Amino acid sequence: MVKQKNKDRIINYCMIAVVVLAILIVFLVDRDKIITNLQKNFIKGNTYIEILMGLLNTFLITLVAFILGLCIGTLICLIEGIQSQNVFVIILKKLAKIYVSIFRGTPTTVQLLIIYFVIFAFYSGNPLFIAMLAFGMNSGAYVSEILRGGIHSVPTGQMEAGRSLGLSYSTVMTKIIFPQAIKNALPSLGNECITLLKETSIVGFIGAVDLTLAFRKIANATYDYQTVYLVMGVAYFIIVLLITIALKKLEERLMRYVKG
Repeated sequence: MVKQKNKDRIINYCMIAVVVLAILIVFLVDRDKIITNLQKNFIKGNTYIEILMGLLNTFLITLVAFILGLCIGTLICLIEGIQSQNVFVIILKKLAKIYVSIFRGTPTTVQLLIIYFVIFAFYSGNPLFIAMLAFGMNSGAYVSEILRGGIHSVPTGQMEAGRSLGLSYSTVMTKIIFPQAIKNALPSLGNECITLLKETSIVGFIGAVDLTLAFRKIANATYDYQTVYLVMGVAYFIIVLLITIALKKLEERLMRYVKG
């Protein structure tokens, strides 16, 4: 376990070193031109303020959508696990399957456009809230499958043992099965969070200002698409890399907590 942690840490450091080295090499090759382009695109006109606002919105959409996705995914997972032949329960299970099929079977961009321009056509407020809802509903479908896989990874004998002791289905699920399922699903949930952050780059389609749209506005104003989009790519890479490291640390702490 310790060797694996050290190996992961070395890999992360190597990735950071490669990115820093590549940036330094490019900078040294054409330093004057790069400095001029950076000043023109990101310093003059206080364009960095718009970038910071876009970055904040990107994080807000990702965080809210991920929390909403966790809630929806957990609810769907619990509904699908109910052992009952009640008509109402059967209908709920069918609706849950339809929901998952729709959101996993269509592109995220299409979902965002339909939710904003069709379902919420009457809405005239901040499109940021619609983006949070759309990404949250999309994430919920994937989270439900992640949690379902985590539950299936728990030996079935534990459910049978709990039931044989007289515990109810809900008690066994919440006290025995679900904590282990969460532990098994942590890496996949972390990947879902990172995927969400990258997918927020499409919210500009409905007019919400995110990091991508902020960079695109700068490029359209200065016509220097090469420099602006390269900086945008580096920015996303660094953000994802930092989040990956943070999620890894969080995962290790949660694993210790669950084991304790």
